Amino acid sequence: MTMTADRADRADRAAGRANGRRPPPPPDAAGGGSNYPAAAQRLRLNFAATRVSFTWFGTRKSLSADQKAQAAEPFGAEGPYLSAAKKLLDNKHEAFQQVTAVRSQIVSFWKGLSLPYPEPGVRLIRQDDVERFNGRMAQFRAELTAAVDNLDNSYAALRSAARDRLGRLYNPADYPPTLRGLFGVDFDFPSVEPPEYLLRLNPHLYQQERLRIAERFDEAVRMAEEAFVGEFGRLVSHLAERLTAGPDGERKVFRDTAVTNLADFFRRFRALNVRSNADLDRLVETAQRTLSGVEPQAVRTSESLRQHVTSQLAAVQTALDQMLVDQPRRRILRQGRDGGGGGSRNGGNGDGPRPPAVANGGD
Repeated sequence: MTMTADRADRADRAAGRANGRRPPPPPDAAGGGSNYPAAAQRLRLNFAATRVSFTWFGTRKSLSADQKAQAAEPFGAEGPYLSAAKKLLDNKHEAFQQVTAVRSQIVSFWKGLSLPYPEPGVRLIRQDDVERFNGRMAQFRAELTAAVDNLDNSYAALRSAARDRLGRLYNPADYPPTLRGLFGVDFDFPSVEPPEYLLRLNPHLYQQERLRIAERFDEAVRMAEEAFVGEFGRLVSHLAERLTAGPDGERKVFRDTAVTNLADFFRRFRALNVRSNADLDRLVETAQRTLSGVEPQAVRTSESLRQHVTSQLAAVQTALDQMLVDQPRRRILRQGRDGGGGGSRNGGNGDGPRPPAVANGGD
């Protein structure tokens, strides 16, 4: 289910869309620095929570106490001080690699379409992308099932190879009759808003939950901003380094991905940006303008273009480096302003409820 926010704000936004106009930006969005409260509100209004979890057959198993004692004996060691495991199946086998490749694609798709959220296994996607996410995940589930079926066809051969390689460590009880059903992916859309029934049962507790959720969305904005700054910084730094001549004056190997990865970042930033930091917005715009229409081959062949791109990115990189330095300081200032150093906002001791431990899809 999708997230909700204040009904009046939602009604105002709906009225704005009906009249064909965009909701007005917050007053300080055009200025420098961070604007977390307004960004957090936009996040609550326009994004939905998604959770992805995997069922995955483990290919390693710890040795028994007797086996560890035997393994430790040649070294004169004691078994309890030895950590050892056996590999049940060859996960480098082509069929196994196909299964793990589907999982990697799922995680990459999910992360590329979403922003982080301070709860294990949960990320935020635009409500406009819910149908796309749901459809693609259903396809991934079918692809994973097909890959597992293919792996199961090789299961007998994999077990036979394991029997030869493990010797006396091989135990038939470690192996299920089939691998079907032991690999899977699940996804849902959990609510991250306080339940309405709580308002009827205990209005004070409901208000506490609203404050806790508001703090979580503030934290989600901070996490998103830090993730964008970190990724942007790495991409800009890599491209600038590739454009700089080596010690002997020779040009370095320059791959297309040095440019195309930045273009992918620009598209994702436009889609997921909640405008929490006007300075970051301007730096992304500067870099995008610098690389607009620039083909990797042109960068390789034109010295003047290389120099132009290098000089522009150097200024961007300097500003990004300063942002990375300032981020921990801003976090401390925010914690102090929100009462993180001396009790929680709801009158407690500052230790809010901890998120539950859940299976996650690569957070």
